[in-house]
Amino acid sequence: MHILVLAGPEMAEEFRQKFPVTNNGTRFTFLQSHSVIDEQLEPSDVVFDFLLHEEPERLSFYAPEQVVFCNAATIQLAALVKASGIQNPCTLIGFNGLPSLFNRPVLEVSLYNKRSESKLIEVCNELGTEFLVVEDRVGMVTPRIICMIINEACYTLQEQTAGIEDIDLGMKLGTNYPKGPFEWANQIGIKNVYSLLRAVYEDTKEERYKVCPLLKTKFLKGEKFEL
Repeated sequence: MHILVLAGPEMAEEFRQKFPVTNNGTRFTFLQSHSVIDEQLEPSDVVFDFLLHEEPERLSFYAPEQVVFCNAATIQLAALVKASGIQNPCTLIGFNGLPSLFNRPVLEVSLYNKRSESKLIEVCNELGTEFLVVEDRVGMVTPRIICMIINEACYTLQEQTAGIEDIDLGMKLGTNYPKGPFEWANQIGIKNVYSLLRAVYEDTKEERYKVCPLLKTKFLKGEKFEL
């Protein structure tokens, strides 16, 4: 099996950590942009595209018979296909491709078409990973929950109820979370957290996903939380 991976350096490295090169016949090609994709598409059996959500029109690059895993943390697959204008898209499978959330024992995925499940099973068996299918909704499950927790922590910090260190420590000790919300925010990326929360709020109109002003300011300034 030949797998083409389209990702920036950070996510390419996380992909390698989750799926180290083995001798089972699987071959990987890594690209950092779509600019030279044409010459790489034909020999690839499976594509992991971490960038497709930023340019939905690129969906037209893929043939209907190709299996394409798309980073769907901030976009619904149905919305991506509609934005692309493609009538008969490829075998499209969404995955949670946010930094620090991809390299986990269970691959979180969504399906554009239920008939794609057999291909999903085939690829995951080849790669040796467990998977969990969730509904095709913006934010999937894990990203939505974690980003909501980060947002609530930002409100707590904004109201000066507690400091960053105390909030992170309290969440780890009190709920047994592996990371505190601000530690998570920095690792996922403030831009990614902000974008996901905005997308989920637009999808649901639920107040709990409304971006905290402090988080928005951090995003606009390109800052991280000082841990």
